[in-house]
Amino acid sequence: MAMYDRLPSDLREWLRQAALPWSPRSALRVWRAALKKHGNDRAAAHAYLNQIELKALKRDFGKVWGLE
Repeated sequence: MAMYDRLPSDLREWLRQAALPWSPRSALRVWRAALKKHGNDRAAAHAYLNQIELKALKRDFGKVWGLE
């Protein structure tokens, strides 16, 4: 929990609404990469995290519901 508490506040805000259970370590790694990729634009970083999460949900959907 201490690692979660040390995350940037806008990343913690995003994690509160996330559909998947991100670990603080992986969320921070992706957050930093997103900020770097988008020139520290936090809104773009949030959108990037949303895209990554949606991609993971789509990938796992068939496995979870037995459609593969």
